[in-house]
Amino acid sequence: MDWLLPLTETIAIILAIAVVLPLAWLFIRRRWLSRRGGLFDCCLRLYDETPGAGWVLGVARYKGEHLQWFRTFSLAMRPRKVFDRSTVSAGAQREPDPGEAALLMNDMRIIELRRVDGRAWELSMGVESMTGLLSWLDAAPPVEAPGL
Repeated sequence: MDWLLPLTETIAIILAIAVVLPLAWLFIRRRWLSRRGGLFDCCLRLYDETPGAGWVLGVARYKGEHLQWFRTFSLAMRPRKVFDRSTVSAGAQREPDPGEAALLMNDMRIIELRRVDGRAWELSMGVESMTGLLSWLDAAPPVEAPGL
């Protein structure tokens, strides 16, 4: 029975490390992301097969000509989605419907970003963040027409 106590302690330490380490990494990751540019809460609708569903919590930041989106609960240091300012435009804005409002944070609006290839993505963010996004899109340098 002398082996039971050290085994229990070892298992407890391993379990504590398995819980604390990922939580600490999420905190460090968020701090690292915020130091490399203004970070704001931004949900992205990754799946649109079911109406009102498919929203994923995340954060976004501007980095040069790109809007980078990261999942909140991910250990990855790379963005999950990158929007190039020269290939996206702002689409329709709307309030979340009641089913979406339960999934999203309070006081968020939804905006559609359309790429030149026709693909559209929906983002949900606060009004201040949306104003920043629209300003960032409007401030894009002019694109030259082909053949000029």
